[in-house]
Amino acid sequence: MKKIVMAFAILAFVAGVNVQTSRATTKAQMNTGCGLGATLITEADSLVAQLAITFLNGLSGNGTFGITSGTSDCKQATKVVSNDLLKFVADNMDTLSKDMASGEGETLLSLAELMNVSKEARPEFYAALQANFSSVFTSETIEAGEVIDNIMTVTAKG
Repeated sequence: MKKIVMAFAILAFVAGVNVQTSRATTKAQMNTGCGLGATLITEADSLVAQLAITFLNGLSGNGTFGITSGTSDCKQATKVVSNDLLKFVADNMDTLSKDMASGEGETLLSLAELMNVSKEARPEFYAALQANFSSVFTSETIEAGEVIDNIMTVTAKG
C-alpha cells in the first residue's frame, strides 16, 4: 500500500501539481471533493492531478469529518433542510405565497411546524415573513429551494 501511495504522489508531482498547506478552494475541488488531497494539492488542472486528489481524499477517509467540522478544505453546511420541508414548499408554493402575504393561514402553520418554530415564536415568524414577502418570493419563477433559503435568511435577521 505504501508503494502505491508513493507512486501516486510522485506521479502527481511529475504532472506539475503545486503543493501547499493553505489555500482557497479551487475549481478542481468541485470534481474531487474535500479532504487530505484537496488540502495538499492546490493546482489540479490535469486529469492525473485530479485523480491524485481523489485518491488521497479517499485514502485518508477524512472527508466526512471535514464536512461536519469545516476542516480539510471542506465547507461546513450553513443550512440544513429536511426533504419533508422541501417537498412541502414545492407542493404548496401558490398557497404559501398567499398565506405569507396575508400573514396567516394553514400553510404558514404547517411551514412553522416543519421548521420547528415554537408556538410562542410563531406570531413573530409570521410577521417577519409577511413584512419581507418580496425578499422571500423574489420572482414568479422562483424554485422551492430558493424560497426556503430566503425564509431562513429573513427569519435569521430577527
